[in-house]
Amino acid sequence: MKTRITELFGIKHPIIQGGMHYVGYAELAAAVSNAGGLGILTGLTQPTPEDLAKEIARCHEMTDKPFGVNLTFLPAFTAPPYPEYVDAIIDGGVNIVETAGRNPQEHLPRLQEAGVRIIHKCTSVRHALKAESIGCDAVSVDGFECGGHPGEDDIPNMILLPRAAEELSIPFVSSGGMADGRSLVASLALGADGMNMGTRFIATREAPVHENVKKALVAATELDTRLIMRPIRNTERVLSNAAVEEILRIERERQEAGEQLQIDDIRHLVAGTENWKVLQEGQMDAGAWSCGMVAGLIHDIPSCQELLDSIMAEAEMLIQQRLAGMLDQSAA
Repeated sequence: MKTRITELFGIKHPIIQGGMHYVGYAELAAAVSNAGGLGILTGLTQPTPEDLAKEIARCHEMTDKPFGVNLTFLPAFTAPPYPEYVDAIIDGGVNIVETAGRNPQEHLPRLQEAGVRIIHKCTSVRHALKAESIGCDAVSVDGFECGGHPGEDDIPNMILLPRAAEELSIPFVSSGGMADGRSLVASLALGADGMNMGTRFIATREAPVHENVKKALVAATELDTRLIMRPIRNTERVLSNAAVEEILRIERERQEAGEQLQIDDIRHLVAGTENWKVLQEGQMDAGAWSCGMVAGLIHDIPSCQELLDSIMAEAEMLIQQRLAGMLDQSAA
């Protein structure tokens, strides 16, 4: 399948594995790239730029296909050394970066001078247009269904994607709720040039997370995610567990008392250390962890190769047989 995204990134299939904290390691990124998609290392999962450089080198040892690095720009009391992370990406010979969070404009010139292609993750058309205006090569349009941070507009992809297609000139991929060939064909029909999957890639054999996490995704339904941190406008979609229910209880308590929720009220349940305990140690109630509504469409734990092969086979069948068969040839 040839789209503007496959041409831009030099990949076989228009499928991207988005950056995920404590998930986007070399094992997963290389497996996705070897299967014909675009694997993504999660930059800030690596504690230091030197660690990222080592992880990039490790990924190069596992694949000779294109892969990228995610850099998420978030507010912090002590900002990560982003220029050094950028240096590690460039020095490591990576020419694709997925940016997310705050406006990446400050760091674009250095990346662009090195020939790095930028795809920025956006949750609204206005942010996508801003990404286009500052020189991003593509955008990932993240609908309300997504795991992690869906923004505050609550626009699902059935509306967001065609709106993006109306406004954007650069290529874009769908993100949020993507799982299979149906997702890909629907995304293409709505104007996207491919799709980004996060949660679905966690439930693969190569994903370097605890088996309890993969089993939880298979067992979950589309009704099992919750939105937390809405009162502080840092909304995150997560899989329901004991920690998440405690977060929601604290939020309700503050609201009923007429008090503003503070991040310190729930920090012990959303901190990265607790996220690590879930994803890497399998302590499923230790803390909140990002998960999309697409969990309802996850029924197995295939290899990345099996997953991408099945997606492309299903997409081809839908386009050539089911949809084409609906056309009334007698009316011609």
